[in-house]
Amino acid sequence: MLADMIPFPNLSPEIFSVSLFGMEFALRWYALAYIVGILIAWHLAVRAVKRPALWPAEAAPMTPRQVEDLMTWIILGVILGGRLGYVLFYQPSVYLENPAQILRIWEGGMAFHGGLLGVVLAAWLYARAQNINSLQIADLVAHTVAPGLLLGRLANFVNAELWGRATDLPWGVAFPGRAAQDCGQALGEICARHPSQLYEAALEGLILGALILWLVYRHRAFQAPGRILGTFLAGYGAARFVVEFFRQPDAQFVSEGNPLGLAWQIGGYGLTQGQALSLPMIALGLWFLLRARRAPAPEATA
Repeated sequence: MLADMIPFPNLSPEIFSVSLFGMEFALRWYALAYIVGILIAWHLAVRAVKRPALWPAEAAPMTPRQVEDLMTWIILGVILGGRLGYVLFYQPSVYLENPAQILRIWEGGMAFHGGLLGVVLAAWLYARAQNINSLQIADLVAHTVAPGLLLGRLANFVNAELWGRATDLPWGVAFPGRAAQDCGQALGEICARHPSQLYEAALEGLILGALILWLVYRHRAFQAPGRILGTFLAGYGAARFVVEFFRQPDAQFVSEGNPLGLAWQIGGYGLTQGQALSLPMIALGLWFLLRARRAPAPEATA
């Protein structure tokens, strides 16, 4: 059966580790993905504000220095929002019983939807403080997110976490670990699962990111405030909704009577928590896209 699947590559979650003063410090692929993703986002944002022709009235909403300041706010929004989102959306009862564990971010547990809300709040507060058009800032930030999503999902794969449902497709991956190998197979057989992290990396990171950059630089989509924000929200929401059909839901939603891990269901049909959180994103994204259509259509550039 192993010949019909892909063995998990010999990858370590840690790039390297050092011992200092009796303590172990390690650089992990997931942390590196965050760092590189933030640097790429900063580069894309600075590049965009240095090209005033991309913006309405040929005036960028921010200076490169303001982009640097905004990144500090966004980093805080990602960390705090991602952690609180995971606590509230996925394991509220566990953390209500042990509130001190909420601060233990190094043990894992971040939610993209919570991180997104944190970024939105941070960008809105910064726009208010600097008297900058908040919708243009939202477009600017939205066009920088996809590379970080791509790297983050690749890091999830390296960490052998957030794997998919069991599958007999030839590209199924035999992820290591007791939980990954517990999918009801016959004794002695190996369980293969969808590499859903790679599905998300392709859809949310590579394809969505390429589409957004194409809209920005070939069709000057910043000229219609809200168009890039709407494209990102609707695109990410749709991609996540689809991948949820292949992704293994969080263990707290799975039971003997609910093997699909549906968080919201009626008569055996319903939505996973990820799908339920993605639907408002899709609706809001479509609303921003419809709103942006009222703006004059810019001419495509060569």
